[in-house]
Amino acid sequence: MSGTFTKSMARNIFYGGTVFFALLFLALSFDTMKELPKRDNRANLTESVIAGKKLWEVNNCIGCHSLLGEGAYFAPELGNVYPRRGPEFIKAWIQAMPTGAPGRRQMPNFGFTDKELDDLVAFLKYSSEINTANWPPNIEG
Repeated sequence: MSGTFTKSMARNIFYGGTVFFALLFLALSFDTMKELPKRDNRANLTESVIAGKKLWEVNNCIGCHSLLGEGAYFAPELGNVYPRRGPEFIKAWIQAMPTGAPGRRQMPNFGFTDKELDDLVAFLKYSSEINTANWPPNIEG
């Protein structure tokens, strides 16, 4: 191989790399679209889950909590809180906030109705049933 790097060589590397990465992108996109229906739990999406997701967003829960690894780490990961604690505990915990315990982070009391609490719990149940490939790695989130 000669010691010079020509324009033709650079062009071939550029076009070859572009084609390679475009094909790689398409292959990974196809694989993702094929795998998503098996993992995303869409069959269990209900009106209650949708309403709970809206509550999650409107009240900026992700500003303190993480869900499936996304969000802030000020408060616990909630991706597996439903199987760990159950629906009644979750509702009681939300209603009891803030506890007033000194030196502890406090969650605000949002004043949710019973229906809103049920919707939020339905959303957390739905989220816990998504195949996350064992995320979070620690059972306590």
